[in-house]
Amino acid sequence: MKMKLSLISAAMLSTSLLLTPAVSMAKMPIAVNGQQLPTLAPMLEQITPGVVSIQVSGSKEIRRRADPLDFFFGNPQPRSQKREFSGLGSGVIIDAKEGYVVTNNHVVQDAEKMLVTLEDGREYEATKIGSDKESDIALLQIEAEDLVAIKLANSDQLRVGDFAVAIGNPFGLSHTVTSGIVSALGRSGLNIEGYEDFIQTDAAINQGNSGGALVNLNGELIGINTAILGASGGNVGIGFAIPSNMMKNLVDQIIEHGEVRRGSLGISGRPLDAGLAKAQKLDVKQGAYVMQVMDDSAASKAGIKAGDVITSIDGSEISGFHELRSKIATLGEGRKVKLGIYRDGKIKTVKVTLDGASGLTAAGDELHPAFQGATLENTQKNGNKGVELTSIDPRSPAARVGLEEGDIIMQVNRQRVETINDMNKIIENTKGNIVLGVQRGRESVFVLIQ
Repeated sequence: MKMKLSLISAAMLSTSLLLTPAVSMAKMPIAVNGQQLPTLAPMLEQITPGVVSIQVSGSKEIRRRADPLDFFFGNPQPRSQKREFSGLGSGVIIDAKEGYVVTNNHVVQDAEKMLVTLEDGREYEATKIGSDKESDIALLQIEAEDLVAIKLANSDQLRVGDFAVAIGNPFGLSHTVTSGIVSALGRSGLNIEGYEDFIQTDAAINQGNSGGALVNLNGELIGINTAILGASGGNVGIGFAIPSNMMKNLVDQIIEHGEVRRGSLGISGRPLDAGLAKAQKLDVKQGAYVMQVMDDSAASKAGIKAGDVITSIDGSEISGFHELRSKIATLGEGRKVKLGIYRDGKIKTVKVTLDGASGLTAAGDELHPAFQGATLENTQKNGNKGVELTSIDPRSPAARVGLEEGDIIMQVNRQRVETINDMNKIIENTKGNIVLGVQRGRESVFVLIQ
């Protein structure tokens, strides 16, 4: 009886196997209904010569902690020493005639030699035309013929769900191509860079992809691959790229001025959220809420007022204050822009000519990345002048370094400061750690910025 049941089971299993298609053995057809299957190969063949490998080398100063025993035994050691380094990254040719190559600042920072390798194996030593640490963009130039440049797309027209293709040199594997979609737009507050307005993508990005191309299905550049989010330093499906429009604005300034000249509205503010919208009875879902407008600033001249919500820049919607700040700063001094403003239940458009960023406030105009999320004002209390933090986001970098609302900065590295400009000048000329002398109520405290 047991044998009979086994044979029946075997027969049923055999029938089941015959009825189940062998999926693992199936082959992809070369055509469906007479139409060839879609492929990215023709597009990639045209643009991959526009992506290069960048090999850097040099030396950098490494600071070490002082050992008290060295001083106790009268044998103090140097606090810093130079160490040789080398690295690999990626770059994108954006102008074949001029030989301009865009990459990330962190790829070439401190590099004394930069060797660019093309897809066909040609190698050229590059010259750095300029860079911007806060937005992580650098512009290089090579002298070469028959270069292929990648055409720039309008990144403001991107939508979540658009297909994206990343090209770079992860782990030194030249011209690796991965694909995915645009996962999110306007990502900021990640504390990766000083100015953040990232495209998020699930196209695989790994170490060595930095500076490489993120393109659309037309082979147009939509972003410069910059960072990854993952505990292991590898791909987990969350990568970030600097939008091509932002990159172009920065590069144009570097070409024209040799440096980035940031734009400024002269406002402080915060992202609009549901709680704020309800409290202020605002019939708008997202944007940058204006908390303060500085006197004689670009914003005040344009008629922007505290309580306004800035919803768009040149017709492109913005998600919040961080995105507004990044876009304004990278557009550059002197640029004319149209801002969409929500006021009294209506959207109106105002024209603004941007000022240069001169350190009015850290919330609107960058002083140092550690001050992000704080509003700074010149103040005078009890006859003492200083720089007061009038507001601070509790989740911001400024809060994380230990600053609090109401703090008055009196010193920077033991140098007396009375205004934001005083503080800005000292910080700009400081290499290494920054120590703030802060008056907090009746106490004097020190805050370290590394």
